[in-house]
Amino acid sequence: MSHRIMRHQTLPKAINSPRRPIPVVALRPVAIPSCQTRQSSHSPLGTPSATPRKKTTINTLQSLYKKQEPITMITAHDFPSAHVADAAGMDMILVGDSLAMVALGMEDTSEVLLEEMILHCRSVARASKGAFTIGDLPMGSYEIAPEQALESAIRVVKEGRVQGIKLEGGMEMAPTIERIVRAGIPVVGHVGLTPQRQNTLGGFRVQGKTTLGALKVLEDAVAVQEAGAFAVVLEAVPAEVASLITQKLRIPTIGIGAGNGCSGQVLVQVDMSGNFPPGRFLPKFVKQYGDVWGESIKAIQNYKSEVKSRAYPAPEHTYPMPPEELIEFDKLINSKPV
Repeated sequence: MSHRIMRHQTLPKAINSPRRPIPVVALRPVAIPSCQTRQSSHSPLGTPSATPRKKTTINTLQSLYKKQEPITMITAHDFPSAHVADAAGMDMILVGDSLAMVALGMEDTSEVLLEEMILHCRSVARASKGAFTIGDLPMGSYEIAPEQALESAIRVVKEGRVQGIKLEGGMEMAPTIERIVRAGIPVVGHVGLTPQRQNTLGGFRVQGKTTLGALKVLEDAVAVQEAGAFAVVLEAVPAEVASLITQKLRIPTIGIGAGNGCSGQVLVQVDMSGNFPPGRFLPKFVKQYGDVWGESIKAIQNYKSEVKSRAYPAPEHTYPMPPEELIEFDKLINSKPV
């Protein structure tokens, strides 16, 4: 209840009466512990660093580009994956539609819905305090018309709480990119291999391997730039071609399977961290930097073994009861049948 409402309320006569004074109750001070102990497993992940990072902005990214310092980007699909990516100091975090496969168990990116992307963007945004976050527009949410794309982009930014969006396509998507940028939403383009169009491309094939093919990738990248995108992803393009395209553009290129001549790099976090079972296919361009799957399965197997042997939980993992209370409890339950 606000103070304004309280001031305009009429107090009951019994309280206002001078013959019945309001008793004054002395409040006993309560000591508040400086550090509370949580007794529940349902607790926030916490903050990995006491000193928060300075937020990365478009100006930050443009400064890196001008200094020719490579821009680092990685995907994340939920709070934990974004939490670790942000703590590691990534410049950009992409909530890619690859979450369809790596988080939702789908066959390809065409299955994921806009509502699902928004949900995962919101989860990532809660953890990303320093990185510049981008959300993918999924297939079916932007191709019909620029107005449809703008509506989807507004939802991803407003409801998903990210700083910008990414969409696939080159020259044909230029009017759409221009419309979204005019509305004040930063856009990352995506040319070369565009996974949402794999059926048209004949599968996941390298683009730009011929002169005509390379010219097409360049034309698409230039069109995306001129439409107002502040960066463009080059996927599965020969390294030499990607390097030449990067030199021709005035905006950063983010490579994935496009060599180290790009302005920056992006990888799917699940791929590069090794968070998948043995035998899974990985594209040629992926370097595995860790073995999250191996560490996780080892930890879970150890947990299973200790539960089976009753080694866990040990006394240090339990909450003690005062001995006299335990004796009293034991007497009570054994003095009469339950």
